[in-house]
Amino acid sequence: MAAPKKSRGPAGGQGRPGRSLALILIAMVALTGGMFLADQPTPRLGIDLAGGTSITLEAKSEPGQESAINKTNMDTAVQIMERRVNGLGVSEAEVQTQGDRNIIVNIPKGTNSAQAREQVGTTAKLYFRPVLTVAQGTPTPTPSASSSGKPNPSASPSASASDNGKSSATPSASATTQGRAVTGALTADSSPTPKASTTPKADATPSASAADQAAAAKLQKQFAELDCSSKASRAKAALGAKPTDMVVACSSEGDAKYVLGPAEVSGTEVENAKAGFDQQRGMWIVNMEFSKKGSKQFQTITQKLSAQQPPQNQFAIALDGEVVSAPQVNTTLSGSAEISGSFTQQSAEDLANVLSYGALPLSFKEASVTSVTAALGGEQLQAGLIAGAIGLALVVIYLVAYYRGLALIALLSLMVSGILTYTIMSLLGPAIGFALNLPAVCGAIVAIGITADSFIVYFERIRDEIREGRTLRPAVERAWPRARRTILVSDFVSFLAAAVLFVVTVGKVQGFAFTLGLTTLLDVVVVFLFTKPVMTLMARTKFFSSGHPWSGLDPKRLGAKPPLRRSRRVNAPTDPKEA
Repeated sequence: MAAPKKSRGPAGGQGRPGRSLALILIAMVALTGGMFLADQPTPRLGIDLAGGTSITLEAKSEPGQESAINKTNMDTAVQIMERRVNGLGVSEAEVQTQGDRNIIVNIPKGTNSAQAREQVGTTAKLYFRPVLTVAQGTPTPTPSASSSGKPNPSASPSASASDNGKSSATPSASATTQGRAVTGALTADSSPTPKASTTPKADATPSASAADQAAAAKLQKQFAELDCSSKASRAKAALGAKPTDMVVACSSEGDAKYVLGPAEVSGTEVENAKAGFDQQRGMWIVNMEFSKKGSKQFQTITQKLSAQQPPQNQFAIALDGEVVSAPQVNTTLSGSAEISGSFTQQSAEDLANVLSYGALPLSFKEASVTSVTAALGGEQLQAGLIAGAIGLALVVIYLVAYYRGLALIALLSLMVSGILTYTIMSLLGPAIGFALNLPAVCGAIVAIGITADSFIVYFERIRDEIREGRTLRPAVERAWPRARRTILVSDFVSFLAAAVLFVVTVGKVQGFAFTLGLTTLLDVVVVFLFTKPVMTLMARTKFFSSGHPWSGLDPKRLGAKPPLRRSRRVNAPTDPKEA
């Protein structure tokens, strides 16, 4: 009785292939439905197929900081740029180094590509500096002239600082009159003393050294000659200045210019920045949260400034040398700060995005900007698809010629693999920003050979069992464990190679590695849940089980050893006692 039970074991295993087929069918339907529900019926295309903008940024060293251009800082800059672009919602942007000084940024076509271009190279060096002097943004004819009594326009979008959002400083719109002398402010202590007089001094203080007087005169001349109406002048105003230096700077709008004291708080102390709409005031604002150290520094500077008279009770929020805001401080503040003024939603979000993801360790200039059209990539894609179609056709011809009826199972498996690959790639677009580029297409084409190889391994194991004299149904089951081991080892090696390639490479090569790894995993799924169950079902049909000449499993054509093992088991006993 034990022998018949043992022989029914494989038969029972063959009796449940429908479960595996139902599972993979449900997966295919779910993925296809999800693809259409997500309104993503096609995979997202990369820059080489969809077109876009390619920007080459060249790192430039500031005076005395030539050694700052190194691999560590370049890699840090790449990471920050990637976070900034992703924060804007631009998918499949590629940021990578080229050589020792260049960074290549590829931005696909999209509604946010223009904003991404503006932000990728923004250094975003943020400092909070006390305001020493402010005047109109045009050159001052007589810097030592007396006050004309006419108020200066607002320096920039007005701003306020808050104590954890509870109290706010009065937004500043006042400024010193045109032509006020700056010498006294320049030679004084960089940290304003309480209740300091705002009356400008005509000459440097007697205690000032000759070097201080020379520096003051130079800075006064720069301040008088500075023309903030010119964008180039605004960009060069504080170029090369150190945080400990007093500097001249322009407002971001160019309608005011400043003399600013040494930085009291650095932008690196800003832990988080977020844009929001103030319903009560009906305006867009940017809220900043300081670190513990930054909060103490901010409290110190506001305590000093609150004791001053205008304009020395203002602090300037200087971003890349330009004054974004210059609010007045009427009380000691700590904790968070708020920038408010004539922001639009986009400008507020852009500023918050730059501040949130940090300052670049290097300064960059645009070496080149190239618009990439999709025409060239489309031609290459067409050529690649033609090559893939030719390769697939050759595989089909080989399968039909060599495996005959088994080729039908292989083609159905390839079709299932193709459907799963296509739907998953389409869903990965909105899910993780995956975009199909030319190397990824190449990876999918290479996967055809990997998938076909798995079928061939299984078919050859079945044919080997038939050559040993077994019938088809036991041959299918006995061949599976041996084929399974070979398929798993082969796919593991392919997946490992794809994983290593994905980790050690950058840019488009990662698309090839990702697609190769994905299709390798799907090959295992298809072979286990589709090819093997279908082969089990086909083995029950008369066409295959009888060894039809066109089935690809004809025992005579395969050179099976006669007689079959079943007949040998019947005729084997020769001893009358054993019979």
